Amino acid sequence: MIMTDQQRGDCLGCDGNDAIETPYLDDLASRGTRFRHAYSAVPSCLPARASLLTGMDQWHTGMLGMGGGYGPIRNNYAHTLPGELAKAGYHTQSVGKNHFHPQRTLNGYHHCLLDESGRVVDREFLSDYREFLSDYREWFEQNKTGPYGYRDHSVDWNSWMSRPSHLPEHLHPTWWTAEQSIGFLKRRDPEKPFFLKMSFARPHSPYDPPQSYYDLYHDVDMPEPHIGDWSSMHDVPLDAADTDAWHGKIADRMIRRARRCYYASVTFIDHQISRVLYELKRHQPDVLANTMIVFFSDHGDMLGDHHLWRKTYAYEGSARVPMIITPPSSWSATGGTVGQVRDEVTELRDVMPTLLDAAGVDIPDTCQGQSMLPLARGETVLWREYLHGEHARSYGYEQAMQYITDGRMKYIYFPYLGTEQLFDMETDPGECHDLSGEAERIAPWRQRLINELEQRGCGTVQNGQLRTLDRSEIIPAPLYDQFNRCVD
Repeated sequence: MIMTDQQRGDCLGCDGNDAIETPYLDDLASRGTRFRHAYSAVPSCLPARASLLTGMDQWHTGMLGMGGGYGPIRNNYAHTLPGELAKAGYHTQSVGKNHFHPQRTLNGYHHCLLDESGRVVDREFLSDYREFLSDYREWFEQNKTGPYGYRDHSVDWNSWMSRPSHLPEHLHPTWWTAEQSIGFLKRRDPEKPFFLKMSFARPHSPYDPPQSYYDLYHDVDMPEPHIGDWSSMHDVPLDAADTDAWHGKIADRMIRRARRCYYASVTFIDHQISRVLYELKRHQPDVLANTMIVFFSDHGDMLGDHHLWRKTYAYEGSARVPMIITPPSSWSATGGTVGQVRDEVTELRDVMPTLLDAAGVDIPDTCQGQSMLPLARGETVLWREYLHGEHARSYGYEQAMQYITDGRMKYIYFPYLGTEQLFDMETDPGECHDLSGEAERIAPWRQRLINELEQRGCGTVQNGQLRTLDRSEIIPAPLYDQFNRCVD
């Protein structure tokens, strides 16, 4: 299971992006299935990873957002993907970013090697209360060759600023994640099947690829950001004066540089994925022939689209993610298709039931996701008509949203503003033209959201209509307590 952090769904060559280089991921797609309408229902790190871990939707994980009253991923879920595989006899390992709390929580893995970027949540597990050092940080301090730090390039973790890294490739966290994954494949229990999560902390900001990868894009015309006819609310230069700003207008050259660094970071990851697969191919070809590979990201990155940065938005740059399933080559004789592209709306909650299905492991009743395996085999199955996504306020009340999409149309509601948007993504993939003024077109999409929220009974619908929330309100997810048997 290969996971990137904050990679847009359109940042794959096989998605039709002629500017980006992802040859190894494109190869995986050519040997399997790419899902063109894959989404993150709650597009930020914590809630996305909670659904991935449990196969639950956001109402049942209790994670309707990140910050704003919603806590971390704790270790009290009754069923997790690595936990179910471990019970079935798999050797389970996580390398890279987990975003759990406490940070050393296993959540079903036998072992975790962490790259937590600059995240320091808990210190008490260390007897002398030293600053939390992730495994990458500890490794970096032991292997660096001079008096420099791992982020002395000055760019912060959520900044729109960018520049090539000051580190050589072999000290970059992206390289470390692949290297430690290779190490696991060499040292794993050879008498057990394995489950490896290789979780890269990039292309999430800081946008800091190695210089050699930045140089690959020297003569490449970066795609210009989509700027909607509705986006003037974010077109304020002063809002972007903060280098960690989530919205605001910045200079075109800075947007191009950020995109160049971001694309270079994706290509660097692509090449590191190849290193890992090469080691399997060279040393364990029989194992590789019986290994399923799933690739996806937790959410996207706006990269200046509509003068927005980072994630938490319903727009394609933030909510749509890459999703590729490459079946074992040993399955070719049993049917299935290669190089297919599916149009069903898939989501991170679908990963757990997919992998359990592939492994022949029972899927817990707590999973709300569906196995994508029949789709990857080219079958026609009953699937969801649309996805309901959302995000509680995080950067500001005006950023909180609810959305409904079938991959072709998208309806967005802003609960603290009481405003709506509607986009036809078949004719307007950049979501530049708001159609919310077309009453007949928007009405059925609004009703779908009303139907979803009415089932919750949490006060977001009143008298059959969407209710505008007071800025002081935080919507709880009470089913979290039922499914996790805890009250925090």
